[in-house]
Amino acid sequence: MLYIGDLVNTHGIKGETRIISNFKYKDIVFKPNNNLYINNEKLKIKTYRKHKNYDMVTFENYNNINDVLKFKGNKVYINKEEFKFNGPLNEELIGKKVYNNDKYIGILKDIINNGGGEILVVKGEKEYLIPYVDEFVKEVNENIKLNLIKGFIDED
Repeated sequence: MLYIGDLVNTHGIKGETRIISNFKYKDIVFKPNNNLYINNEKLKIKTYRKHKNYDMVTFENYNNINDVLKFKGNKVYINKEEFKFNGPLNEELIGKKVYNNDKYIGILKDIINNGGGEILVVKGEKEYLIPYVDEFVKEVNENIKLNLIKGFIDED
């Protein structure tokens, strides 16, 4: 199971829920008839819409606020095997070794989205924040290989 967000509240009285998620491929996951998992319960999406920062979801056979209250405050997961994603998932990259031009600089600790793009958080001798863009990230496989401009990170 792959964590994609939190069900933070209900919305209205007809069983609609509010999910907060920074998952990269929400456009693939949040579609009618796809499955989400909450408390190890498989839930089929009936409807989906965006509202402010929330992903608003209703589930099949859950038509009342009282039916979905039990999910409030819980984590939302997907079964990764049910989807086809273009490229690696950010969650799979955490913990990989990061190299800049074959020089080890640290371990990828997190990938954050600052609203303008994704940032790699690499922990080595220091903590480095590196934009996750093609200009810097050259290869992602068992390791992450970067090609940063001179002076981007402190060099001896």
